[in-house]
Formats: sequence, structure tokens, C-alpha cells
Amino acid sequence: MPWLSRNRLRTAGAVLAATLLGGALAAPAARAEPPAGPLTDLVNPFIGSQNEGNTYPGAAVPFGMVQLSPDTGHTTGYGYDDDHIRGFSAVHISGVGCGLGGDLPVLPTTGDITETDYAKYAASYSHDDESARPGYYRVGLKSYGGIDAELTATTRTGKQRYTFPATGKANVLLNVGQSLHKTVTSHVEVLDARTIRTTLTGRGFCQDTKPYTLHTLTRFDRPFASYGTWDGDKVTAGSKDSTATGKSGAYARFDTREDRTVEATTAVSYVDAPGAARNLRAEGGRSFDRTKEAANAAWERRLGLVKAQGGDRALRRTFYSSLYRSFLAPNIGSDVDGRYTGWDQKPHRAHGFTYYQNWSLWDTYRTQAQLLALLAPRESRDMALSVLRIDKESGWLPKWGYGTVETNIMTGDPVTPFLTNAYQQGLLKGHEEEAYAALKKNADGVPPADSPAVGREANAQYLKDGFAPYLKGREHAKPGDSDFDHGASATLEYALSDAMLAQMARDLGHRADADRYAARAQNYRRIFDTSTGFFRARDAKGAFAGPADPAKSEGFHEGTSWQYQWMVPQDMPGMLDLIGGKKKAGERLDSFFAYPQLLKDPEKTAREVWVNGPYDYYNADKYNPQNEPDLIAPYTYLSTGAPWKTTDVVHAALTLFTDTPTGMTGNDDLGTMSAWMVLSAIGVFPVQPGTDSWGLSTPVFDRVDLKLDRGYYPSGHFTVKAPGTSAAHRYVQSVRLDGQERDRTYLTTDDLRSGRELSFTVGAQPSAWGTGDQAAPPPVGTSSGAQQADRQR
Repeated sequence: MPWLSRNRLRTAGAVLAATLLGGALAAPAARAEPPAGPLTDLVNPFIGSQNEGNTYPGAAVPFGMVQLSPDTGHTTGYGYDDDHIRGFSAVHISGVGCGLGGDLPVLPTTGDITETDYAKYAASYSHDDESARPGYYRVGLKSYGGIDAELTATTRTGKQRYTFPATGKANVLLNVGQSLHKTVTSHVEVLDARTIRTTLTGRGFCQDTKPYTLHTLTRFDRPFASYGTWDGDKVTAGSKDSTATGKSGAYARFDTREDRTVEATTAVSYVDAPGAARNLRAEGGRSFDRTKEAANAAWERRLGLVKAQGGDRALRRTFYSSLYRSFLAPNIGSDVDGRYTGWDQKPHRAHGFTYYQNWSLWDTYRTQAQLLALLAPRESRDMALSVLRIDKESGWLPKWGYGTVETNIMTGDPVTPFLTNAYQQGLLKGHEEEAYAALKKNADGVPPADSPAVGREANAQYLKDGFAPYLKGREHAKPGDSDFDHGASATLEYALSDAMLAQMARDLGHRADADRYAARAQNYRRIFDTSTGFFRARDAKGAFAGPADPAKSEGFHEGTSWQYQWMVPQDMPGMLDLIGGKKKAGERLDSFFAYPQLLKDPEKTAREVWVNGPYDYYNADKYNPQNEPDLIAPYTYLSTGAPWKTTDVVHAALTLFTDTPTGMTGNDDLGTMSAWMVLSAIGVFPVQPGTDSWGLSTPVFDRVDLKLDRGYYPSGHFTVKAPGTSAAHRYVQSVRLDGQERDRTYLTTDDLRSGRELSFTVGAQPSAWGTGDQAAPPPVGTSSGAQQADRQR
């Protein structure tokens, strides 16, 4: 850019800054204040438990199979506004939108057992007598004479400690027949005077699904005084077993007139009862207090991978709570001996890796997968290998997998950017061609009718016509969501995935495939309506379908055309040209983000203009920070030559994350929203999911030190500095990588591997940094994009 143009830009920036300072963004002021005390003290597990964040406050270790947490009657487990606890169950998923898990709710009671429905025998409690921290939860139950309940966990076990009043009838109820999903069958068996075994088969997540089976074994620290089981409403004292298609369970009774404490350890297995027994022997031997200490230490090690300095305590609590939730899933699915149940419903054994399950890929491929690849690459490798095992054992790659089954929830082709990201981050060494073959099959075909998977359901039409048709009211061939219900957004998601696969194909030498996928990556153009200037769904004959008003558009999954127009990260220059060029695109972005209002009052704009309700996805022309389609949108400004506006929008969105129960924006979706917060707060964000590109915006901390795995990042650490960053000084003036000035608005993973320090100089006014023609991330997955990337790198 000529000097004169830069000078004019700075002058304009000074004028803009004067306007901005009148309504400074609410990014917390950053003071160079190193963290004091354990990082686990900064985590609030209750964040997101109110206003449909759907998180859980209970006990788990990083990526643990068990998540022992209270269920209060909320659809997904725990609701902060509820005042009764139905039980402490062994399995939960953080931030999902429909009931899932809640298996084996256990509740301590006293007196005679007259009810078998946990909604009726639930115990009252208050938040005044409740607390939680990583790996530990406790609550005082006000019912039944007052019982203190404590929970902690290992990877495959959950440990409970109950302190009863002095009574001869202290009970622990194990409810096998009621969960957060539909229980198909259940069986409970009292094995001896201290041990109870259960098996349950359940199904359902948003819609009906294939069933899965969970085995549990619970061992108490002392013998029962008596016991019994129930079937339906009938309670039978002394009975040792019960099998039912509805309510069933068992109780163990203790005399607590002298020793008031009862401990129980529950191990789970998705394979079989012997697997649960082995897991219990391997992990259940420690005392409650030692288990609690070990869980806390595991979390301290994880959180210690990121050391943030600056900001106030509320910001650090919000940040480390988000980091904590980012490590809750996916979850280990294999037993201590390496066995797991595959998606063919047969037992297998993992050799040389740990098997993981629970794949909310439509969500996590955008943020959490990249954060884990950075901070937990060994686990991320095993996660990617686990996804490849699903293809090997079931015949198809997953879309949204829970436990041992495919749910087909959500649409598009999220597994492709998930796996190409793993490839780009160096996590698939030795498995590149295996992964490519699975992805190619997925990208070029459709699962057969007898497969539970839907895959790219609209692929035949997409390959023939260049778009997935929107077929309103079409009957679903399989349980779950259908790409035909969301043809417009499915087209955009398919095209994104094609671009990422094209890049992988080119890297591996499959040039013909690369050219073919690169051509398909341009299919987003097939649904662009020049008469409206927006993407629109097409019907089976190719005619545009639904209202022309982009705010009322149809055929987009959980969003509108306004929100999906920025979902072309593989070719931002091409998408901006469709809109009418950078200037017009910038004006549209300003309207989308209500930018003039945002400058005056960012927090109010975020909460009252952007946010309409947890599940209000449609009939909107504004940014929706609560849902996945818009997660990349703030970074579009990097491609319009206005990177300071990315900072403005990102910092405003960060105000939606707080350290209170309402402090989650939308469903967390297995750490997706939390990872967005962590990465955006650090100032490094995956703007092209499925590649090695990381967009830059102003950090909210003075300094962040990342401890990296030397096996993947030779330096072992990476530091991001932004001294003096604050609401008043939030604009990038310059960026240096290891002392070398950089005008680009992005890094690559190779930069992170070879570099040690990324340093931001910030100021009160927008600058010319990042405004050059070659500053933005280049296109991905096209021959021209590859050439441009080579020139820029």
C-alpha cells in the first residue's frame, strides 16, 4: 500500500477511535497479574447450568468415561433453577441440546421405600449448601433428615460418599430403569452383601436411535444391613434381581446410628460385565479423599498447559472454566484392557492407542478439535484413530456418534474437516492413506440402506447438479436429521469439506482427485441468487425455494441465509466477489453485526441485538453468537481489509461468557463454545476449519504461555504477548513472530511449531496492520489457492 494511503487510513483510524472511546468495548482491562494459587480454584463447573447452556457440575476427569453428576429433572440432566435432585448418575454429555445419558441415577434416602419413580422420591436441596470444583461435587440434601452427598471420579469409575443422619434405615437407591433417554431394558442383580451389578439398554437423542448397552458394577465399603429390588411400582425386600422394560432398580440399606458414612464406587463398561469388574479393580481401590486429590491433580496438570497473565479474576475464572469444559469430551470408550464395543456392536481391542467415543462433529470441528490438537495432540491422535475405527468396523465414518451408535443428528459432512484437521496438524502419521481412503469413500458416495449412517445423504444429487436439494416435508429414510431438510446449508458444508479434502489429496499426490474436489469446493456458487445477493436453497428441479427474504430463508440448518453467507472459509475472496467486493461485503458485515450500535454499547448489543434465545435460530438478519454456523463470522473482517473490526466483534462476543451459571452462550456442545472463548481470548483462532490456518485478533490477556508437547511442537512452548491490552487499547499496531514483523492476519501450524513467541503491539486506534492485499488467509483446496498460499508462505 502506498504511504499516502496508509497515512489516510491512520487519519481515518484516529477519527474512528475518538468515536470508539465514547463507548469502549467491554473487554476486561488486562493488568499483568500472574495467576495465584491452584488453577482449579478458578474453575466454576456451574457455568452454563442455567439458561440452556446444558452443562453439568458433577465430577469427571479429563476425557473420562464417567461423569458422575446430579440430575434435577432438566432434559439434559442438571438445571440450576430446579430445587430437587433425582439422583447422581454416571454418564453425562456437556452442553448437548437433547436428553442423553443420565444412566444409573443413585440417590441416598432414609426410611421405608414407598416410591420407585425418581421424580417422586427426589430430594430437595439449595445452592447455599452446594459446591463444585474439577473432579469433585458436594451437596446437602434437605430431605430425609439431611444427607450430605459427595462425588468424585476416575476415568472409568465414579465414587460417592454419603453422610446420613443416625438411623437404622439409611438407603442407597440404584435406579436402572430411568435415564435422560429412553430405557429399553434393564437388569439389576445383588451379587453379594456389598456389590450390585446392572445392565441397561437405552436409546434416543433428539430423535430415536439405535440402542446401546451399558454395564455397571457398584461396590460399597461395608456390608448391607438389608437389600431389595423393584419392578415397576412393586418393591420386594430381599430380592436379588429384577429385569424390566420399565422402572427397575435395587436398594441397599445400612445402619448409620454409629457409623454415619457410606461410600460406593461404580465402574462402567460399554463392553460387558467382566469389563466393568476389571475397571473397578483397576481404578476403584483408592479412598474417596485420595481419589478426589488425584482428580484435582489431573485437572491441575491439564489447566497448567495454559498460563494466562492479566485481566481481573472474573475474566480468569471464565477463561479457565472454558478451558476445563474443553477437556471434558470426547470420552474414553475402551476398558482398562483396551477392549471396546465398536459400531458393529462387536467387541474389539485397541492396540497402541486409546479408543474414544461421543462425536458432536458438526460442532467440534470448528473450534474444539483444533484446541485439542494444540494442547492435547496425543489424545487428539487417538481420537482421530478412533474415528477411523468407526469406518473400519461399521463401514462408514460418523456424523454425530454417541457411545456405540450413530445418531445422525445435524447435517452436512463434519467428519471431513475433523479428519483433515488431524492430518494438517500432523496427528495421522502412518495413517494418512487409510484416512484418505475413508474420506474419499465418504465424499463420493452414500451409505447403503442397511447402514445406520446417513453420511452425505444428498450426495447423489450434489454430485450430479452441484447442490443438495431442499425437499421440504420429505419423509426421513433413517432416524436423525436429513440433509434434504437443509439443502442450502448442506451444500455449503459439503463444499467446505470438498475444499479440505482437495488440499489433503494434493498433499498426498492424488492430483486428479484434488482437482475434482477443488472444482466441487466451488459449488457454493450454485446456490447464490444474484437477484437477492444471498445464498438460497434450490428444490429438486433447481428452482430457488423458500422466501426470497434472506432473514426468512428456508433450507438452512439452525440459521438463515444471513448467517450462512460467511460459511465459505475455503474461498473468502470468491465469496466476497459474489457479494460485490470487499467494500460492499464490509457494509453487509457492519449491518450483520449491528456495528454502529456495537461501538456505542458492545455488551448491550451482544445481549439484546445478537442474542434472541437459546434455540431461536431463524427469522434473523443478525449475528447469532450462540450457535455454530456463525462461529467464524467475526473473522470475515480479516478478508475485507478491516481486521480491527474482528477485534471489536470478538471482544463484544466475549462479554457473553461470564463466571456465573448463565455465563455460557448457547449449548456448549461438548466444548465447542468453550473452545471458541479460549482461542478468541488468546487471539489465535482456526478461521479455516480443516486446515492449518489460525487467524489473529487482539488477545484479552497481557501474556499467555502455552506448554506444548515436544513430540509435535519441538520448542515445547509458545507464548502470546499483548502488553497493555485493554478495552481502551485493543487495536493491533504490529505483530512479531520471534522478533520478525508480520503483516499477515494469520499463522500456520508450522509457525506454531517453529516459533516461540507471538507479540502484539496494541493501541487506542486502528492501524494499517493486516490491511494489505496479501494479509488475509488464502483460499484453500483450489489450484489457484494453493499457488497463492505458496507465494504467501
